[in-house]
Amino acid sequence: MQATPLPIRLRPATAEDGFLIRRWLRDPATQGCWGNRASAEAEITLARLSETALTRIVTWEKRPIGYAQAIDIGLRHGAKPPEFLPGTWDTQFCMALPRQRAKSVLAAIPALLAAEVFASTLAVACSGLVLIRQEMVARAYEQAGFRWRRIWNDPLFGPTWLMLKERPH
Repeated sequence: MQATPLPIRLRPATAEDGFLIRRWLRDPATQGCWGNRASAEAEITLARLSETALTRIVTWEKRPIGYAQAIDIGLRHGAKPPEFLPGTWDTQFCMALPRQRAKSVLAAIPALLAAEVFASTLAVACSGLVLIRQEMVARAYEQAGFRWRRIWNDPLFGPTWLMLKERPH
């Protein structure tokens, strides 16, 4: 028996979504994934203004429930793990509504985001840097086909799981 697909989609984020994203960044669970609100808002704004980043609103039956983004790792400032080869795209997401944070919903987001990255870019891989305390998010990346490589000490966030998904052949 095949599982029924979830009604989750990604749509391009727009300037009009800014108020939603700012509201979501006030949530302590969101801050647990993205860090403090000011730096997260700045990062998301820079991604939205980039011509190459993918910035998406996660929808459940057309209702906005979260934010996701992917950006070429070459555009990331600061230290990068050596596993991030040129052409790797870094992915991140947050869920705004706690009742939608089920494992199956969470796993759909990095899967959809990686599929879009591979379909629309020449990315060699997608990555996810997941805070150690965010085990449910790490499991979602695993369900989406990302593989755990090691623990990396991110200069801003501390210990993170380094997850990679290579381009399908």
